[in-house]
Amino acid sequence: MSVEIHEPEIEALIERRMASGVFEDVEDVLLYALKSAPFPSGPASESDRENQSLREMFESVRGLADDIEFTRNPSMARPVDL
Repeated sequence: MSVEIHEPEIEALIERRMASGVFEDVEDVLLYALKSAPFPSGPASESDRENQSLREMFESVRGLADDIEFTRNPSMARPVDL
């Protein structure tokens, strides 16, 4: 099977995920996206969520925050009188 990506935004997202080191190749990125996407019939029922292991729950959100920068902005610090 061959897959073509025509949207530059999607290609950039895939490249960022691969650059993070979490995924080895494009197939890993696509597999993760397909596994974590809800089925068109709707979200998982409450009983399905209760039967997930803790590992499965964490795997479903792995990589979602890889592109968030958590550094502090030093210009927002309050003045300190010493």
